[in-house]
Amino acid sequence: MAEIRLPENRNKDTHNLGKTTLGRLLDFGFLAKRDPKFFLFKHHDLFKDFVFFLEIELDDASFVTVLRGVDDATKISFKKHQAGHQDFSVLPISEWDHQEVPFERARDLLDGLLDWRALKPWSFRKGLGYLLRSQDDFRDVFQLRKFQAAHAGWKPFLAHILGFDAPLIEQHYAKEAELAKKQAIAQTVKDELGGSIEDMSKIEGLLLLKQKEAEKKQKLLDAFDFRSQDKDRTKQLVDDVDERIASLNAERYSLNQNRKKILASLEEDQILFNPDEAQRLFEEAGVLFKGQIKKDFQQLIAFNKAITDERRGYLQEERTEVETELKRVNAELNVLGKKRSEMLSFLSGTDVFVKYKQVSDDMVTLRADITSLERQREGLHRLQELRTEIRALTEARGHLQTQIEADVEKQNSDKSSLFSVIRLFFSEIVEEVINRKALLSVSPNREGHLEFKAEILDESGNATSADRGNTYRKLLCIAFDLAILRARIDEKFPRFVYHDGVFESLDDRKKENLLMIIRRYAELGLQPIITLIDSDLPVRTGESEPVFEGAEIVLTLHDENEQGRLFKMKAW
Repeated sequence: MAEIRLPENRNKDTHNLGKTTLGRLLDFGFLAKRDPKFFLFKHHDLFKDFVFFLEIELDDASFVTVLRGVDDATKISFKKHQAGHQDFSVLPISEWDHQEVPFERARDLLDGLLDWRALKPWSFRKGLGYLLRSQDDFRDVFQLRKFQAAHAGWKPFLAHILGFDAPLIEQHYAKEAELAKKQAIAQTVKDELGGSIEDMSKIEGLLLLKQKEAEKKQKLLDAFDFRSQDKDRTKQLVDDVDERIASLNAERYSLNQNRKKILASLEEDQILFNPDEAQRLFEEAGVLFKGQIKKDFQQLIAFNKAITDERRGYLQEERTEVETELKRVNAELNVLGKKRSEMLSFLSGTDVFVKYKQVSDDMVTLRADITSLERQREGLHRLQELRTEIRALTEARGHLQTQIEADVEKQNSDKSSLFSVIRLFFSEIVEEVINRKALLSVSPNREGHLEFKAEILDESGNATSADRGNTYRKLLCIAFDLAILRARIDEKFPRFVYHDGVFESLDDRKKENLLMIIRRYAELGLQPIITLIDSDLPVRTGESEPVFEGAEIVLTLHDENEQGRLFKMKAW
């Protein structure tokens, strides 16, 4: 308990006496990893000579004391003993049971000594976040600050301590990760293939034709006989190129005729009558041309002009299409003319080496096509394999999801299940404190992932938004932690929990109710450790008895001087 004795400090939000730091020290004693941001290492010059001793009572009523210094925080010593409250600060290191054990081995050793086998297959460190909640860990009942990574890192463990089938959930996440990996590889293969993705049958057929053509040309090259090659070229020239040129010439003639007609129509559509010019001519002839007559002519011209403009729009569109087609036809005719000239040159050429070079060039192109097709075939084969694996993984994930859903339904409906026991204790704690029931619920979402909820209910049993406020969310966290400890009290499971600022923002009656629960849980054999500022103590009107008995307060801090601080030094 931190006592604010100086009047000028009573309205401050923070006092830096060290009550919150105590929880972090406990975490250090339970072998938290060395973090440069952790206050002992961040202010190494201040704390380098400090050595901490943490005494832990084991399940068999014996004790183990953990020795860990700041300067050499990765070398841990252990001492087992039968009686509690021992001071080994002057005990020579040679008399410790395990001396300066390397960090990872020390963690394994402590894991074995604690024997919290109900946490297995996880180590003792996994559950400490719920047992040593920092202020940041009261923001969410289930997802602690250190669980900001992927849900696969903490949801299976939380499901396990609530009594659900955690291996199923772990397998589901593993299958999902494997599936995502395969899908990413499949996408990479697709990207590598680019726009050339075809069915395997078509690729195999094209490859066969190209290979046969390559074999034929290779035989021609090997035999150095170009007679059949000349025949093929002549046939191609006659049957393909000339026929196509004739067809394109006919198409070009037709398009040119259409273009002439369109241009003629556009010229004919011009309105040559000008009312102003007509008036001048009529006046010269001594005939009146004005007033309504002129107006009627102008309206008639405007009407015809509107019709003409619309027709001209269609003609212009048709003209554009015809000219585009003419460009295409002319371009193709130019290409075919050049190709025809090359073929005639080939047929009339007498130099056999020129022909040999040209067929060789064809072979290079064919081999490149064959290599490309083989690459596509390999890619498609790999893609088919991946798709088969993806289907199998999707099916396996689906089976796991079905099993998870069945297990969740079973644990929810079984009144004697561990989860049912925990949710009853949870609601009981909340109801005793604020006279409102609370609901702890676990259900799978559409992807098969578990969703955990803790809600405060109204008188009709409907969820409210009360749990979103900091005060009641903190109460839900405390109730959740205590409910789990009580439900597992007969198992090899932790028996302590640390809650910082336990009474903050509650009114006096609710503080008394919560304190009564904490004391009752302590009588069951659990060890609730709480911190508070004296201003958060419940006010008892007309009573002189203190809220806490002397034996209940293990440490009193105050702001009068440095001796009242946790480390008896100035704030750092």
